[in-house]
Amino acid sequence: MTDAGGKQEGRKAGGKRRQVAALPWRGEGEALRILLVSSRETRRWVIPKGWPMKDKTNFAAAAQEAYEEAGLDGVIAETAIGEYEYLKKLKSGAARLVKVDVFPLRVTGEHDTWPEKGQRTLEWMTPVEAALVVQEPALRDLIARFAGVELPEEERPAPHLAPTPVRVAFQRLRRRVTALWGRYRR
Repeated sequence: MTDAGGKQEGRKAGGKRRQVAALPWRGEGEALRILLVSSRETRRWVIPKGWPMKDKTNFAAAAQEAYEEAGLDGVIAETAIGEYEYLKKLKSGAARLVKVDVFPLRVTGEHDTWPEKGQRTLEWMTPVEAALVVQEPALRDLIARFAGVELPEEERPAPHLAPTPVRVAFQRLRRRVTALWGRYRR
């Protein structure tokens, strides 16, 4: 959450953790493109995002994430255009529901090197392509709304909901049991 000046009030709001994200774009009309980055662990298509930063407004922190994750410079909106939720896998292995405030970033430059270069794949896509490859339904709708495009019903996949923390725990347990079973069967 932010106060009137856009300063972050902390990582939790209403019991949920909050992150900030940049929605990088360039061009206009038919030439409008959205930049997506792959996540480091799951390799899903996402937008640059991260935790709020001390002594930075949320929009400035989102712009910083765009630089660190994709090497982008640009003009960022001071007001979020929306939010979406996803399950974030924490270092402990637990999953937590995180709300992400999204700030549009008009890209004006791209660096040759940046902190996370080589750790992610970057791709400029049409708004429809970008909307259809992200997994979070609310992010898909936010991209389409931002670009002013209508997603054809027949091309809209059914919402692929992120797994619940219980399902994540069961999947992890199943992988461990399968790995152990393979060791003892030899």
